[in-house]
Amino acid sequence: MSDQLLDRFAVLGTATVSDALDKLKRPGSLLGLAPLADGQRMVGRAFTVRYVSAQVPAGTVGDFIDQVEPGQVVVLDNDGRLDCTVWGDILTAVAHQRGISGTVIEGVCRDTHRALSIGYPIYSRGRFMRTGKDRVEVAEEQGPVTIGGVTVRPGDILLGDSDGVVAIPRDCEEQVLEIAETIHAREESILAAALGGATIAEARAKYGYHDLQRADA
Repeated sequence: MSDQLLDRFAVLGTATVSDALDKLKRPGSLLGLAPLADGQRMVGRAFTVRYVSAQVPAGTVGDFIDQVEPGQVVVLDNDGRLDCTVWGDILTAVAHQRGISGTVIEGVCRDTHRALSIGYPIYSRGRFMRTGKDRVEVAEEQGPVTIGGVTVRPGDILLGDSDGVVAIPRDCEEQVLEIAETIHAREESILAAALGGATIAEARAKYGYHDLQRADA
């Protein structure tokens, strides 16, 4: 993917991209994941890590951060576990220093003061202080993971804002982008018309509001 394509996604909201995915009948809205802070934004390609319950003897929680490229998004599948974390203070500081775009966790995070103080984007199911060491271990890096009920593969685009995260599959990213940009433009036209004196019904009818995210027959 070109940097230009990433830049075009970066100015769109997750709601707009979610509508575009709906129009294509493709899943992508990650249910249950919330931003650590309002106002944070994130865009980049996925670097995925999948965790399982620790074996005997316990394996490592992973040194994967050394392989993540600047601009990528770390995507951690901890199977929705809320009793232990796989992301904390050291990883946050290193990721931020290396220009990693953010972290998405199917599970919880800890040491949130660090991320909040430096503005590092994290999306997760919550916060909990207990370590994942000796409780979970890395099963696979750079394979498919399940986040918020959606399959995310290495290289998929992750877009996050105050509303949550959407994952855009690599095989339809350009189509999603084109539809999302059309939706954004039409919604801006509807807003301008309504603020200019038209009724909502008139503005919506003029620009086809009710068909924007509706899948083609």
